[in-house]
Amino acid sequence: MTESPLRAAIVPVTPFQQNCSLVWCSKTMRGALIDPGGELEKLKDAVAKAGVTLEKILLTHGHADHCGQAGMLAEELGLPIEGPHEADRFWISRLDEDGPRFGMETRVFEPTRWLKHGDTVRFGEVELDVIHCPGHTPGHVVFFHGPTRFAFVGDVLFAGSIGRTDFPMGNHQDLLDAITGKLWPLGDEVTFVPGHGPTSTFGRERASNPFVGDAAMAGAAR
Repeated sequence: MTESPLRAAIVPVTPFQQNCSLVWCSKTMRGALIDPGGELEKLKDAVAKAGVTLEKILLTHGHADHCGQAGMLAEELGLPIEGPHEADRFWISRLDEDGPRFGMETRVFEPTRWLKHGDTVRFGEVELDVIHCPGHTPGHVVFFHGPTRFAFVGDVLFAGSIGRTDFPMGNHQDLLDAITGKLWPLGDEVTFVPGHGPTSTFGRERASNPFVGDAAMAGAAR
């Protein structure tokens, strides 16, 4: 059995227990942090324990628990920030005010590269596809690794739930359309890491998710 080219470890951070993912190429041991929202010392310890050399920071969206300290980490370690989609500039511009509201130190930053649907991001020899999935925020993106059928979906989809759409610039129908139109076609066998809570598979959510499962969507269409 050959070793998977993509390895991942989940490190929950911030008072919201947001799933920051340390991802790396098993061949080169070069990697990235997806959504380093806070507790940077904890994250740096996880990187050191895994023996990974960080190449970049990847962001799914602009909410404080996901990206509030990304700029600080990028500055400290000299790393580029890739993501989210530029439609989330609104959220990133509010970080100086939003973080303290939740008892978090956060700072506004400018990503090195805004991402668009169809882009790819690389670390080591691993390449992830970028899928724009608006609804929770207008610029939310998902990172998908086709060879291992693995996705990092931020706050688009959860085990048994979906992302909130009652925040400014949220859109419930956009979120449903993104999940059913862009994620489900990737295949039932895809395992995903959500922004909070346990991992699941697209197939499990299609079978049982009360918001976007097949039965729920069939009922909504009637």
